[in-house]
Amino acid sequence: MRKRMRDYGICVGQLPPGQLNSISDVKGVRVGHSTVIYGEGKLIPEEGPARTGVTAVIPRNGNLFKEKLLASCFVGNGFGKSVGLMQIRELGTLETPVILTNTLSVGIASNALIEYMLSFNEDIGITTGTVNPVVMECNDGYLNDIRGRHIKKEHVFEALNNASLEFETGSVGAGTGMICHGFKGGIGTSSRQIEIDGNIFTIGALLLTNYGRMEDLTFKGKNVGRLLKQRLKDKEEKNGIPKDKDDGSCIIIIATDLPLDNLMLERIAKRGILGLARTGSFMGNGSGDIVLAFSTANKIDHYGENLIEFKTLSHHCDAVDLAFQAAVEAVEEAVWDSLFTAEKIIGRDGHEVPVLPVEEFLNLID
Repeated sequence: MRKRMRDYGICVGQLPPGQLNSISDVKGVRVGHSTVIYGEGKLIPEEGPARTGVTAVIPRNGNLFKEKLLASCFVGNGFGKSVGLMQIRELGTLETPVILTNTLSVGIASNALIEYMLSFNEDIGITTGTVNPVVMECNDGYLNDIRGRHIKKEHVFEALNNASLEFETGSVGAGTGMICHGFKGGIGTSSRQIEIDGNIFTIGALLLTNYGRMEDLTFKGKNVGRLLKQRLKDKEEKNGIPKDKDDGSCIIIIATDLPLDNLMLERIAKRGILGLARTGSFMGNGSGDIVLAFSTANKIDHYGENLIEFKTLSHHCDAVDLAFQAAVEAVEEAVWDSLFTAEKIIGRDGHEVPVLPVEEFLNLID
C-alpha cells in the first residue's frame, strides 16, 4: 500500500492538521467506500471491465433529514451532472449524505440514496415534503466501462453502511477509475485546525480528483509535472497520459465544526478552488470543478419553529482569514493525498496511466 504524503515528512501550508489529517477529524463526519472492479480486456456486457465505485460522506450522526445542517456550494467550472445543488443553494441546508460516483451512475445513486432516506423517515412525501438527494460525479470513462453502468443500488448501500472515521484513499470507491494531472488520482483527504477565541475548530476536505494536465502539476510554486512528464518520456514510458487536455473534474467536499452561516459557507467553498489552483489547475472548459461546504455546528429542525437562532462566525472578524487559509491548505493537500496513495489500475481496452513516481517527485522537490 502506498503511503500518504506526510508519511514522507512533506507538509503543505502552515496550519496544523487534525489527528487523522482527514475530513473525519470534523466530529460526526464519516466516509465509506464501495469499490467495483471486475472483468478484463474488451467491453463485454455484464462483465466489465468495471473500474469504478461509490464513496459516501455522512455529515453527522443521527437523522439528517429531521435535523439538517447549514450548507452551500460553489461552481468553479460547471461541466458537471451533480444532483441536489440547486436546492442547497436556494435553501442553504443539507439533509442527506453525499454520494460520489461516476457520471453515468448519478441516476441509480440518487435513487438508492432516496430509498435509504425513506427507510428512516416514514413521513417523507406523505405528511411532509420530499427529500433532496445529493450526488456528485466525475467521468471515469478512460479506465472504466462507464457505458456499462456497473454501479447498482447495493453499492451505494454498502458505501453508506461501511462509513467510518478511518477510510482508504487513492484508487478506492468513486476514485477507482479517476485520473489527476495525468497520473492515477482518486480519493484524497486532509484537515486543518484553527484557534478562535480559545476554541479549536477543524476544517476538513475530501476530494474526488479527476482533472488537470501533467505538465501543469505544481508543488509549492514549482512546476514538477513538466519535469516528471519529460522523465517518463526519457524512460520510454508507454503508459502516458490519455490526453493533454484539462477536461476532467474535481469534486470538493469541505466540512467544518466552525459555526458558519450560508454566506460564509459559500465563501469557504470558493476558497476550495484556490486549493486546486495551487496544484496547477486552471479549470479547463470541459472540467466540472464543484465545491460543497457544510458546517456541523448548527442543526436546523425540519419540524421546528418559524424563527430560529444559531451562532455563526462574524464576517467582519480577523478569524475569517484563518478559516479561508485552512480551507485552501486542506484542499491542496488532499489533491496530493489522492496522488500519493493511488494504486495502479489497468482499465478497459488495456488503458492505464502511471502512478505518481514518488521517489522522483521527492528528488525534484528536495
